[in-house]
Amino acid sequence: MNNIRIISALPVEWGNEITNNVSFSGVGKINATITILDVIERYRPTLVINYGTAGSTKGITGLVDCTKFIQRDMDAEALGFPKFSTPFESGVPTIINFSKLENPLMHQLTCGTGDTFVTSDDGITTDVVDMEAYAIAKVCYLNKIDFVSYKYITDSGDGDDWKRNCNKGVKEFKEVLKYYDNS
Repeated sequence: MNNIRIISALPVEWGNEITNNVSFSGVGKINATITILDVIERYRPTLVINYGTAGSTKGITGLVDCTKFIQRDMDAEALGFPKFSTPFESGVPTIINFSKLENPLMHQLTCGTGDTFVTSDDGITTDVVDMEAYAIAKVCYLNKIDFVSYKYITDSGDGDDWKRNCNKGVKEFKEVLKYYDNS
């Protein structure tokens, strides 16, 4: 796994399975941005993998890959901008798409990132929701670094479910990592 770095929000998502090439960002888009910038400066990766937990109000379960990313809490429609797009920004698409990359799961789901814990399907247009992936995807996009995110779906909006399930997906994720040992 040369030139590959993994970014996760929290060690608790890994249980006792932490690997050497993981950096922990903490929760949220700002912390994720700080971490990906540090990872790029220190390690110069050609691929960044985000592993962590996510919710889904669409009935999705288990470990999935996300290759399309939106900033679900960006809403400047009152100024005439499309929902999810950053006002006055050019050169970055509203949906950042890394679907061209092969990965072992190939679900190619859309992840909506925001700094809120989603508790209902009210207006959610993405397959899964998290708090970090869009920020990492955007920095990778701007730096021409390949990116994929693997999310273990822990809940459909129940914080207690997240607490019970937050480290249940790491063994499946470590199996996915074997794909990158051989590529």
